[in-house]
Amino acid sequence: MKAWVIDRLGPIDPDASEGPLALVERPLPEPGPGELRLKVAACGVCHTELDEIEGRTAPPRLPVVPGHEVVGRVDKAGPGAGRYAPGTRLGVGWIHRSCGGAHENLDPAFEATGRDADGGYAEYMLVPEAYAVPIPDTLDDVEAAPLLCAGAVGWRALKLTGLEDGQVLGLTGFGGSAHLVLPVVRHRFPKAKVMVFARDAEARAFALEQGADWAGATEQRPPEPCHAIIDTTPAWTPVVEALASLRPGGRLVINAIRKEEADKAALLRLSYAEHLWLEREIKTVANVTHADLTEFLALAGALKLAPTVERYPLARANEALRALRRGRIKGAKVLTVGDAR
Repeated sequence: MKAWVIDRLGPIDPDASEGPLALVERPLPEPGPGELRLKVAACGVCHTELDEIEGRTAPPRLPVVPGHEVVGRVDKAGPGAGRYAPGTRLGVGWIHRSCGGAHENLDPAFEATGRDADGGYAEYMLVPEAYAVPIPDTLDDVEAAPLLCAGAVGWRALKLTGLEDGQVLGLTGFGGSAHLVLPVVRHRFPKAKVMVFARDAEARAFALEQGADWAGATEQRPPEPCHAIIDTTPAWTPVVEALASLRPGGRLVINAIRKEEADKAALLRLSYAEHLWLEREIKTVANVTHADLTEFLALAGALKLAPTVERYPLARANEALRALRRGRIKGAKVLTVGDAR
């Protein structure tokens, strides 16, 4: 089978003509006890792949196949795996396996798809049956792929805000995750207001098209302060600015694996009185649980949630990653493999 692998770590040149992944031929993987082999149909392209390749969340071994927003069909079951019939459509998210407890996202046993185990930038992959999730019939393969990370982790972040109907939610950055949070907020909290902060004018326009009540630059203040803000950016400046846009008692939820060292000087502008006083607080998101995936896919299926996507065939995986590194992304990028539909 064909598979793209991370075979070395280092910075990604967005203007290069090749790299950062290497294309290899591998034998079909054989499922072990409790595992399924999936024939991959689609795999989302996530910022976390950039973090893996550039070493911020480095894989423990190389080479490894990246990709953790995977939709595929059961091709073969290992011993003891009999829950899903051949051909059943399943999804695989960032959580590859863990302890199975309520806080499995924080457990030392947590293993990530596409980092600790081979992921979906390939024609076939393995997944523990216990961590595969059925895909609702109302979603097609390509639409479903970004929901398995960008959507699910956005759902977890939204739950952590403690938002109530009628309150004001801020979204800092408006990419793959935030553009999926917005319709969920509209469904769950119909009286809530959504304010979007984004440095790029195109992203702000996209947010307004998608139904945001207001969209402004990162440094701008919204028409009214926010009860909660979700930050999905890789920088520190939006964190500082978001804190200044919170109401007393407000909560900032940071939904990111890494923050850029180059922007760390922004923290020197942090003022206790302006940014933290009056019981403002910061919370971070770490990974997702199997329950997050199950809950969110059920909700997305009921809403017939259709992300804005840009399709790339598997052969153009490097091109998709370089474009992601350049930024200015509208929606999500998805690799199509085989008979994706």
